[in-house]
Amino acid sequence: MSAKYQVLQTDVRTGNVVRPLPVTGIQFTHTLNAAGSATVGVPLFAPEADPESLAPGISGLAIVRDGALVWAGILWAASADIAAGTLSLSAAGFHSHYQGRYLVNGYAAKSVEQTAIVKDWIAAANADNGINTAVDTIQPTGNVRSAVWTRYELKNVAEAIEELADNIGGFRFAYVPYWLTPGKRVGHRLALTKRGAVTSPHVLTHRVTCDVTTVSYDSTALCTVAYATGADNGAGEKVVGIFENRALAARMPERVMVGAYQDVKETATLTGKAQATINAGAVPVAIPELTLYPGMFTPNDFTPGDFVAVQVDAGYVALFDEFAVTECTTAVDVNGNESVRLALASKELWSNANPS
Repeated sequence: MSAKYQVLQTDVRTGNVVRPLPVTGIQFTHTLNAAGSATVGVPLFAPEADPESLAPGISGLAIVRDGALVWAGILWAASADIAAGTLSLSAAGFHSHYQGRYLVNGYAAKSVEQTAIVKDWIAAANADNGINTAVDTIQPTGNVRSAVWTRYELKNVAEAIEELADNIGGFRFAYVPYWLTPGKRVGHRLALTKRGAVTSPHVLTHRVTCDVTTVSYDSTALCTVAYATGADNGAGEKVVGIFENRALAARMPERVMVGAYQDVKETATLTGKAQATINAGAVPVAIPELTLYPGMFTPNDFTPGDFVAVQVDAGYVALFDEFAVTECTTAVDVNGNESVRLALASKELWSNANPS
């Protein structure tokens, strides 16, 4: 039986539902430590396609599956195909709001629990014409950080959150929609959890529960020595952190990676960035992409950051390993039929951090 989907137009600032929208197709993506996206098709001449009300940057979209919210975010673009009579709505998750927010007064924290730092940033944005992101369920991770930016540096809030998350001992984050008032008002909260905290009970076996469409093998991240350069130390030199992988150097010629983090001022932080680069490049990785068989799973069965076992026996490809889910994309046709596709990454890379 097909799931029943509904797309709601919302007011971004309040979460109030404006109206349900008629749709010709839906695709939504949850992406690890990123905004995620959604594309919704609407009949161009439907009365609900009201340009005075349905406005990019001002309106929000919420996707409901069998009464439960499964995705919500901000409408950023619309494309009208007059010949075909369709309107394509393009939205991004609530993290996209924080890509347009900056620490305009600067920020300073010394050895503070990292979740408390993130809460500070969200609270400041909420208090100044924000989107009311709730942080009530965030629990301490036990890892402290230092962060210092002057007001002249105008640090981007989304980028700052991503940098904290990408450190060793970092976290995964997601903006989770929920009903403030069922059917009438949508809320959302920022959820932070430790890396690698959840292992999915599902085993995804090629030609049994899924089709593994591609497997790519990549060695471009291999690294025996990593340098991370930071801010100027005041004497015309940049602060530097260095880390080595001697075990890998015994197996391959030296390969150096250099990362630049211009607003990092502490050697210890830069050394952690260099170590994360080494961890990410410790082994060549096999990266599968797959489509789940219809009716066997729901979009909610896989959360980006979860570990899931994948089994493939197809000639050159011989896999039975756990991978981190980096993206879960759900496509829904006009009849409500679902197709769920997963993108995966090396479990070791995700567990040990990749300082992107």
